[in-house]
Amino acid sequence: MLFTLSDQPLISVIGLGRVGLPLALSFAERGRHVLGVDHDPGVLASIRAGRMPFQEAGTQALLERVLASGRLELTERAADAARAEDIVITIGTPSFSHVESDLRQLRAAVDDLLPLVRPGHALILRSTIAPGTTEFVAGYLEKRRDLRVGEDIFVAHAPERIAAGRFLEEITTLPCIIGGVGEASSTRAAEVFSVFGAPIVTTTPVQAELAKIWTNILRYATFALPNLLMMDCERYGANVFEVIGLINRDYPRGGIAMPGMTAGSCLRKDFAFSEERSNAPGMLLAVSRVNEAVPLFLIEGIKRRMGSLSSRKVAVLGLTFKRDTDDERDSLSPKLIRLLERELADVAVCDPHAHAPTQPLADAVEEADVVIVATNHSEFERPETFAAILAGASSECLLVDPWNALGTGQLFAYAAEHAALREAPQTQQI
Repeated sequence: MLFTLSDQPLISVIGLGRVGLPLALSFAERGRHVLGVDHDPGVLASIRAGRMPFQEAGTQALLERVLASGRLELTERAADAARAEDIVITIGTPSFSHVESDLRQLRAAVDDLLPLVRPGHALILRSTIAPGTTEFVAGYLEKRRDLRVGEDIFVAHAPERIAAGRFLEEITTLPCIIGGVGEASSTRAAEVFSVFGAPIVTTTPVQAELAKIWTNILRYATFALPNLLMMDCERYGANVFEVIGLINRDYPRGGIAMPGMTAGSCLRKDFAFSEERSNAPGMLLAVSRVNEAVPLFLIEGIKRRMGSLSSRKVAVLGLTFKRDTDDERDSLSPKLIRLLERELADVAVCDPHAHAPTQPLADAVEEADVVIVATNHSEFERPETFAAILAGASSECLLVDPWNALGTGQLFAYAAEHAALREAPQTQQI
């Protein structure tokens, strides 16, 4: 059910990236009049022109509907967000290289709002933040403005845990965690997010913060295990996909995921939010090192089989960090490409989703000595991809596929052996 503009007051969303823009559009779709704030003129121009700045399933049509409704305003000034009583902050929270969370962007937004904060305002932090940050923002406001949080103004953390490509589905189904500074702040933030109809779970700010970052840490660590297994299998001459099949086959106590180039801005940085004050320093850094080592591991495996890569053509399939997304942030593919270039290889790149310019598949694999599947896009799983490789690559082309997207059932497989490999079973029948 949609509400009329008069029924719903203004809400501000600061930061119109992959978290903020779909959220702003979803508020507007449900009748809220939304003020979207972003410092990037290019982002604002794209939105005003009716073009989504990035891929997210269903949001292009949603943007068109919202613009037609007139319920979305745009501005570059964070201070303008104070026009609304409810302010949702979704700006970036990176980490420094010294394993320390970087709050500069968040603090700058709060500083812009500081002179304009008035009784009745609610600041809801949607960005991923280190434990203690919500309480810091609340204390900062109280110290600088002499306003009581939970009485005069309201501060809460409502972490975003939605997977890329699933926003419109999960905003209405995934439990929404609310950690308010005091019961009144939790109640206010819950009212804001109740329009989506998802279950709402209230807790303390620090527990909400921990729940978010450890959701990502769990995934990052979970994916490190098959990557470490992949490296072990290479050492012992075993087939990682067959070993995973043996582990998972009819086993009632969980299993293990497939290996791959595990990266992305959330997974790669969020461990630092725990690591900076960890009681077990180095544990999560070790997890990071496993995932970060995959590009070099693949290159060393290629060199063991082919020798020098100098002047050899290597086709890298995939530039984004995740399957069927255009998000290139913190992808491991650029690292893989840089390491290949340091081997003096001639690198060609194909990615049907990336914003960065890449080559068509046929051009990328033409006369390639090596083809590496860096991202498991659905396009690369199609038979046409195999056909293009077999038709265009060199006769001794080495396929490197940590995702098993090509279906050969081997991490390193020669193109000439493709037909036989495809017919072979991936697990031994016992």
